[in-house]
Amino acid sequence: MDPKPGPDGGMPTGSMGVGLRAGVEVVSALVMGVAIGWFLDRWLGTWPWLFLLFFVIGSAAGILNVYRLFTPRGSAGKK
Repeated sequence: MDPKPGPDGGMPTGSMGVGLRAGVEVVSALVMGVAIGWFLDRWLGTWPWLFLLFFVIGSAAGILNVYRLFTPRGSAGKK
């Protein structure tokens, strides 16, 4: 059974597609934060401070991406 693409031809709109996208958003942001922090720590010799800082930044970015995924686009500016 092939998942149907969304209305814009992108990711599937079903619950499995949205869940997969949310997981990928969190994991990819966290991996990028850890990789940047690890690289900068190795380069500058500041272990573990930049690693920890970018771990937190990557975690926050992943959570923010999931928040944006589940927040309807029209309601962000309305009260």
